[in-house]
Amino acid sequence: MPTILLTGFEPFDRETINPSWELVQQFTGRSFGNDYQVQVAQLACEFGNAIDQLVDLLDHHQPEIVVCIGQAGGRADFSIERVAINLDDARIPDNAGAQPIDQSIVTDGPAAYFSSLPLKKIISKLRDHGIPTNISHTAGTYVCNHVFYGLMHYANTHPQLRHAGFVHIPYLPAQACHHPGAASMSLESLEKALVLLVETILDEDAFADTSMQFSTGTIC
Repeated sequence: MPTILLTGFEPFDRETINPSWELVQQFTGRSFGNDYQVQVAQLACEFGNAIDQLVDLLDHHQPEIVVCIGQAGGRADFSIERVAINLDDARIPDNAGAQPIDQSIVTDGPAAYFSSLPLKKIISKLRDHGIPTNISHTAGTYVCNHVFYGLMHYANTHPQLRHAGFVHIPYLPAQACHHPGAASMSLESLEKALVLLVETILDEDAFADTSMQFSTGTIC
């Protein structure tokens, strides 16, 4: 049975929960249609180790579809990442105390990889269902981008991994109440969004549809 792998992260930066893992756990044991079985996993918020864990999962489960999810406290939207860059530049130490600065993730790797998800189709689908959604053009330079780049680097050499990408999600309300003014999104809305995202990926017509000609670009 083909597999979909969904990953979230452990808490970091003094948070007691991570919305990405709270979300991913909701999909334990689920399937999509009659064909795709979901596997879920939590990744360490640690440079190097997180990619090692991800590669072990990819080698073990041999998924056709992978969506990695991370926390982006301060963002208001369900953010579909477009590009991963070959750079670690940590503002704060990771959970193991490492703080790489101006370091390549993969020596001699390409400067960037693009998501292979049908981004505009996903955005349109989620917005039609009332979920604040956008395309992000930066996954940062912390562990989320680190994992996103590692995922796409793996996908570049493993054609059985057909579709892969990364999503950033806002705080949960329980977190936002400790960050005055910060946006949040309910777990129920996040779960609905992720279901719609996976269903869109599974619709092969979404990849052939060239009618999504609206802009999600930015000026600066």
